[in-house]
Amino acid sequence: MTTSVQLAAQFRATAVEMSHRAGAAHLASAMSCIDMVAALYHSVLKVDPARPQWEERDRFILSKGHAATALYAALAYKGFIKPEDLLTYGKAGSLLEEHPTPRLPGVETATGSLGHGLACGIGMALAARIQQRSYRTFVLMSDGECNEGSVWESALFASANKLGSLTAFVDFNKWQATGRSREVLGLDPLAEKFRSFGWNVHEIDGHDHAAILAAVADTRADQPTMVVAHTVKGKGVSFMEDDNNWHYRIPTVEEVQSAKAELGVL
Repeated sequence: MTTSVQLAAQFRATAVEMSHRAGAAHLASAMSCIDMVAALYHSVLKVDPARPQWEERDRFILSKGHAATALYAALAYKGFIKPEDLLTYGKAGSLLEEHPTPRLPGVETATGSLGHGLACGIGMALAARIQQRSYRTFVLMSDGECNEGSVWESALFASANKLGSLTAFVDFNKWQATGRSREVLGLDPLAEKFRSFGWNVHEIDGHDHAAILAAVADTRADQPTMVVAHTVKGKGVSFMEDDNNWHYRIPTVEEVQSAKAELGVL
């Protein structure tokens, strides 16, 4: 049986190939969050590809929509889309757009304009309470996204409404498009900020699958949970790791082969 760690390596190889084939950017941003996506889709999310609109399904929102290749690899793994659909990524007429669209089965809402995914997730979590449903809602954000005031307004609303069924992640890879996140705005101390806003907070290594699973299991009935996940942009491929040029760079044929060799996926 494939483990979530093995699955993450496969997802990374898929993301590298998709970026190369489509000539699409944001590869390194996908690589940093893939362990969280793989762990959730492997071991946590209650979803059914045969019933993508099942009312009791868990909701997952990739708020950092520019990392869409990570989500598409997961949707193919779960059977929401066919593996050959990945070949259409970024092509005219494909539903696998460079930012996710809810027209694609398994995608809950359109994301890409940063700062809105958390508010959408809060709405879904609140709806679960009102409709007396048991599903959980998960939101995965970027650290640069925390520049947006809408994130903090949403954080205050979630704690005020004691949304215990909501778990959010910040993929804290320390980079955004134009520079170090900590140099653009004063994010630190990020975990303490969410804690002071009334959240149940975990601060973990975002590439440690056991830590990811432990964090999503340790929730509170009367508090939303925030997982501040320390990650490395471009994780998994040595010549991409912590190099912000890969925010926009496209891998060559040779670099795709080198990356897959490092990932052990040939």
